[in-house]
Amino acid sequence: MKSSYAALAATFALSLTALATNANAADPQPKPQEKCFGVSLAGKNDCAAGAGTSCAGTSKTDYQGNAFVLVDKGTCTQIKTPKGHGSLKATS
Repeated sequence: MKSSYAALAATFALSLTALATNANAADPQPKPQEKCFGVSLAGKNDCAAGAGTSCAGTSKTDYQGNAFVLVDKGTCTQIKTPKGHGSLKATS
């Protein structure tokens, strides 16, 4: 009887190891991100910089220059809005 419990415990341990290994393989490293100013819609910004934008969701206007969203690194200045392209620095 004891050997069947040992076999069951070993099988369970191997199953957990296999699940943990598969979970790591399925979760690739997240892409590096950067702050992109002037591209978010009103109320859709991440935590922000500047007066009137204390944190997430506080921007008052679309494409507000001192409100940012996080985007994949290297893509910010390629984002085009009606007010121009995204900026890596806050604008007024």
